[in-house]
Amino acid sequence: MRMRLMLLGGGNALGQALIRLGAEEDIGFLAPRPPEQGWDASSLTVLLDETRPDAVINLAYYFDWFQAEAVDAARLASQERAVERLSELCQHHEILLIQPSSYRVFDGARATAYSEKDEPLPLGPRGQALWRMEQWVRATCPRHVLLRFGWLLDDSADGVLGRFLGRAEKEQVLFLADDRRGNPTPVDDAARVILSVLKQLDCQSPLWGTYHYGGLEATTTLSLGQVVLGEARAFHTLAVQEPSPQAHAARPDAGDEPQHAVLACKKILHTFGIKPRAWRAGLPALLDRYYRHV
Repeated sequence: MRMRLMLLGGGNALGQALIRLGAEEDIGFLAPRPPEQGWDASSLTVLLDETRPDAVINLAYYFDWFQAEAVDAARLASQERAVERLSELCQHHEILLIQPSSYRVFDGARATAYSEKDEPLPLGPRGQALWRMEQWVRATCPRHVLLRFGWLLDDSADGVLGRFLGRAEKEQVLFLADDRRGNPTPVDDAARVILSVLKQLDCQSPLWGTYHYGGLEATTTLSLGQVVLGEARAFHTLAVQEPSPQAHAARPDAGDEPQHAVLACKKILHTFGIKPRAWRAGLPALLDRYYRHV
């Protein structure tokens, strides 16, 4: 890898997965420790003025965007300002920007898979903030890759998977929507995609733009829960036997979470040659890491 790569968010689950995967191929990252209050516009200005990397992978707010149950408006607003500044700095210093985004930019009203050409219409504050950040990056920093991911699953104790497994140990009844669909995506697979994109950009390929990626085989949250519980029993005793079906509209997060969140991944395949991997294959390793940590 000829480019000097800076990773913001090297301490979170996706950042750690990217560092692990890079190490296997002798690819290293500058992964600066964030200030106590987290990365903001002023600290990012100082950082990039001093370091001048060739590419920035912005995973600084990964947990809030992909794993947190909710994020307050003030925190999202601060993150928006930071991404705006980061985008301006990358353009000023001629740095490539890899910026993650999410299926949450769509409202989930259509049952067919969303492509990059479909018009975003986010439901909740998190999706709306991500959509505004996407628009700013496009307008400010032409040399960017926006990666919209499906349902990201990681091994953090307080992430989406961790909260579900924690409840499964204590509660005998768990409700999951049987009419909500998406692409489960283990964090190691998402890291593979980011690294594959970086390798091609390192070859001076100007493949800028927006791309979708989600694990192979779209499914419902109910089916995903059934598979996760089946695999988790190899590691731990659970109180719940099977999750119970519930309509998407009856779920407490129905106002924020798209009912149909399946992403079409043809563009990333045709442009970068990145083939989607089956999410089921990645679950055992993910659960093994999770149970070793808790």
